[in-house]
Amino acid sequence: MELPDDRSHTVRRTRMSLAATVAASLLLAGCGGGGSDQPGADGGSPEGKPAVVETWPLTGQQVPDGKSPKSPAYIVKIDNTAASNPQVGLGKADLVVEELVEGGITRLAAFFQSQLPRKVGPVRSMRLTDIGIAKPLGAEIVTSGAAGVTLQGLAEAGVKFADMSNPAVARVSDGQHDSLHSVMADLVKLSRQKKQSSRPVDYLPWGKASDFPGGRAATSIDARMSAARTAHWSFSGGKYRLDNSYMPADDTFTADTVIVCKVRTSVASYTDPAGNPVPISHFEGTGDAVIFHGGKAVRGTWTKSQIGTTVTFATKTGSLTVPAGKTWLHLVPNTGGDVSFR
Repeated sequence: MELPDDRSHTVRRTRMSLAATVAASLLLAGCGGGGSDQPGADGGSPEGKPAVVETWPLTGQQVPDGKSPKSPAYIVKIDNTAASNPQVGLGKADLVVEELVEGGITRLAAFFQSQLPRKVGPVRSMRLTDIGIAKPLGAEIVTSGAAGVTLQGLAEAGVKFADMSNPAVARVSDGQHDSLHSVMADLVKLSRQKKQSSRPVDYLPWGKASDFPGGRAATSIDARMSAARTAHWSFSGGKYRLDNSYMPADDTFTADTVIVCKVRTSVASYTDPAGNPVPISHFEGTGDAVIFHGGKAVRGTWTKSQIGTTVTFATKTGSLTVPAGKTWLHLVPNTGGDVSFR
């Protein structure tokens, strides 16, 4: 039986109203409320994707609550001779690069971000090598000074530094170091002078330990930097320890990974005060590399296309990542340097 026109219109309006109500209810159920499908209800992010885990750019490790990977990072130039004994603050470093300087000795570029010591040193001067070390990160170098040629090179490369004109870098009479080796830095004080708005780039291509390929056993490493300096490493308890360091037992940098990169060297246009030629290690281009982790060694190559780009590693089978953790990187000269292990 047909309904009169007015009743037919009423029924149609009622059906449309019910349909609209059901549709609105479904929309609210999907977009509001507090049900288990809400973003973040299960620790995830929108569209069911897992929450992004923040990591430190200098270690690849997860950032704990209350910390930020956008915090300032610093590269402190530290003496690495007997006169530096004891070295201070290295136990808090995230990453260390060992570089050759004049006379066959070495100097350390210690990277700090996850922990900032109130006292670190002995702080020494910069070299042109530091441009290739520091520029990819964009962090300030903490130094006692530099030769004019080095200062000009850093300025042209846009590498910033904090020296003894900054009150956070000063001589400290502690009774343990001579005047030349008494310069110390307070990185907490230094960090209060700087606002960091972005996260630094990952310094190394971080990955998981499970991705590291099994290589030859390597529980003892000799990284020969020169005729005057060979770093002796021992592996035990899952860590690498430097046997001939100047770090005290309670302030020691223990490495999860040790990397040796063979690099081209040249000579700077000036000499040191004793008349020794000053080497420059060129951390750009490509060369042989050995990565040590978990008591194993993997040979490959390193590549850094430009002085300001980050380094990558590869084997014959493809790219190679560095297991997240603390890393010590040796820039071993192609001439006069070498690495052996057993």
